[in-house]
Order: sequence, then structure tokens, then C-alpha cells
Amino acid sequence: MNRIEKTFLDLSQKREKALVGFVTAGDPTPERSFEVIIAMCRSGLDILELGIPFSDPTADGPVIQRSSERAIKNGTTLTSALNMTKAIRNETEIPIILFSYYNPIFVYGVAPFYRDAIQSGADGVLIVDLPPEESDEMTTEWSENNLSVIRLVAPTTPLDRMAFINRAGEGFLYLVSKTGVTGSNGLDIQDISEKLTTLRSVTELPICVGFGISSPANVADIASVADGVVIGSAFEKIIEENIHSRELPSMLSNAAQSLKAATKY
Repeated sequence: MNRIEKTFLDLSQKREKALVGFVTAGDPTPERSFEVIIAMCRSGLDILELGIPFSDPTADGPVIQRSSERAIKNGTTLTSALNMTKAIRNETEIPIILFSYYNPIFVYGVAPFYRDAIQSGADGVLIVDLPPEESDEMTTEWSENNLSVIRLVAPTTPLDRMAFINRAGEGFLYLVSKTGVTGSNGLDIQDISEKLTTLRSVTELPICVGFGISSPANVADIASVADGVVIGSAFEKIIEENIHSRELPSMLSNAAQSLKAATKY
């Protein structure tokens, strides 16, 4: 049983849902980024989604776009993000999902990426712009299959497409709560619940919901119907608004703790 599977099993036994937290590697600086991430992991995160900075993050809203810009300006690359993953793994056993666009992985080399991701202690990868039909060019270059490929399901995805995505999915499925980009406001819980019911009819994988979730109340609503909640822009907004504060790690720690409390039922 891998770390992702074990996490969802353990949470189910404790009557909790997963808090999946996204943070861009290297934001606001490599050193502070590591401090912030460790603080969050020790304060409530169940799964870490570590963002690989990219110059054209088309699926991300302005808050996460700016986090990528800051990280790139500070010299963060895929290589340094993998080094950070290894350092994080030395401090925690929670699952680490590498969130990336395909271009950095393609340039790095898909086989070396797999090797180095596994050696760093990563558990999965979510590549936002690589659909299942095109991902064989990556996974067929992998020496084994020890890195879960997390698949996205859009709110507009029809049932037959959901079933196709599920067959290629591993770890958990990431259901996007609404059309648009990360960080946009407004959640229709009834609509999300209906989408979840439809998706559950074709999968046995856990389902996590992300996009537009920012408060404990949002988390509680989503946790009542999903297996996990993904939060990114809300964490990155705290970083952006408190870049120079000595209290930044504790601010993120408090936020993670508060949001995690809302996942318990």
C-alpha cells in the first residue's frame, strides 16, 4: 500500500476527509518556502501538492500565477523543486504530489523526471495540460509504475469521459468544482454534489474537489460530499500578503490547522 492509499484509509477510519494543500515551490524564497511547507505539514495537511513554477500557468488564477513568477525570479526550477521534495520527505511522511505543466517535465526528460521524482520521495504527479490520450508518451518512458498520475475531471465532463479518465487514474481523482481558473469565487454545493454522484458511479478511487475553496465553511461543505478538499490560492494569498513577515510560517500553520478542523465529521 502506497502513502496515498494509506492516507485515505487512515482518514476514513478517523472519520476525516483529506486536506490537500497546494504551495508553489520556492515562493516567496526557497528558504521560506521550505519553512512554510513544513509548518503546514505539521499542522494539518494530509497531502502536499507541490507546485512546479511555470512561466505560463494557464489553468491558474492570478494569485498562483504571481507565486510562480516570484519563484522563477528566485531561481526555482524543476531540479530545485525535486531537491526541496527530498528535503520535505526527510521531515514528513505525508504524500507529496508534484503539480506541473508538461513543458518543464518534457524539457527535463520524462525518464530522468520519473527517476528523480521517485528518489526524492514524491508519490504522484498531476500534469494539468496532459490529457490521458497523450500521457503514454510520458508513462511508457518510466521504468516502473510507482508514481501515481492524478487525473483531473472537469465540471463539464460527460459520464463516458469520466469513465475513460478513471481508467487512467491513480491515487485519487481531482474534480474541478467549476469552470474557470484557480482562486475564482463562488461554489454551488448542490451542483458539486451531483457531479460527485455521477463520478462515483464510474470510480472506486477517492475524489478530491478543488478550485474556489478558501474558508473553513467551504471546506466543511465540500468535505460533507467529497473524500478530500484541495486548497491552493487561499494559502498562496497568505504568502503574497505577508511575504516579509517573520510570522509567515505560523500564519500558514494556523490556516492549515483551521481548515483541517473543518474536514472532520
